[in-house]
Amino acid sequence: MSNDIKDLKQPAKAGQKQLDSIHVFAPATVANVVCGFDVLGFAVNEPGDEVIMRVTDKPGITISKITGDDGRLPLNPAKNTVSVSVEHYLRSIDRLDIGLDIELHKKMPIGSGLGSSSASTVAGLFAIKTLLGDDTDPSTLLPFAMKGEEMACGHGHADNVAPALLGGFVLIRSYEPLDVVRLPHPAGLWCAIVFPDVDVPTREARQIIRKNIQMKDAVTQWGNIAGLVSGLFMQDIDLIGRSMKDVLVEPVRSMLIPDFYLMREMAMEMGAVSFGISGSGPSVFAFTRDEETAKRITQKLQQHLTNIKIGSNGYVSTINDAGPRVLG
Repeated sequence: MSNDIKDLKQPAKAGQKQLDSIHVFAPATVANVVCGFDVLGFAVNEPGDEVIMRVTDKPGITISKITGDDGRLPLNPAKNTVSVSVEHYLRSIDRLDIGLDIELHKKMPIGSGLGSSSASTVAGLFAIKTLLGDDTDPSTLLPFAMKGEEMACGHGHADNVAPALLGGFVLIRSYEPLDVVRLPHPAGLWCAIVFPDVDVPTREARQIIRKNIQMKDAVTQWGNIAGLVSGLFMQDIDLIGRSMKDVLVEPVRSMLIPDFYLMREMAMEMGAVSFGISGSGPSVFAFTRDEETAKRITQKLQQHLTNIKIGSNGYVSTINDAGPRVLG
């Protein structure tokens, strides 16, 4: 897939009814996937965000309501990732004449490392695309989604927005030009996710990453990324597990997550295939071979966090191959 944007001047085909309103869900995502910093990510079934979008008589975009954000997100459409990315899309198809009202319902924690801003942005873009009857490949929306990420965290990366938009497990092969590859994965792979209620802002988490690395560490990381991708193609869960090791980013970011290595030890002892940080953290995740193991790991880690006076959210999911979907 590339970032070539097709001619969408008239997205709705003749005889195709343009909708007046739409309700869309977009999923959370796990980015980096331990060794794949900024180049790997996958979507999960929960949590996620929802957008309700309505056509209005007055041109322009308004945001009438945001819920679930504790008042942290701006209603100003010039400062919200959803409206900004939608405006970029409308500008590209010469449809700034349209009027839109947006409701954003946050169903996932902000700053969780689960692609909160990406889920919101993708929900908005998928909503306007569907609202206008645009049936082009969803990948055409990626450049607009990345604009939202650039506003949210200062860096327009795609390892959250691509899986949120396309579903499944994705590889960002290149950013210039943008080239996204959807990868296969074992059907029996489950994911246990725990979000500790601690603050790890994405911008700050990026700033502490080493700028210079040793060649031996780079070689180790390349081998692990290649092993993980090979394991996905070969449906080899053992290879996936032993490839998910990070010698570049995790050693630094793990310091921001309470008891990270103890939680990893607990998860692995309970049968996890692998364990790592989701995105920039503080969420952590483990791959397992079955749902029951994923549930037990989630419960155990949450109980441990409770014991050290830290609240948490837990989620259990397979990899979500569907991406965003219309709720109504």
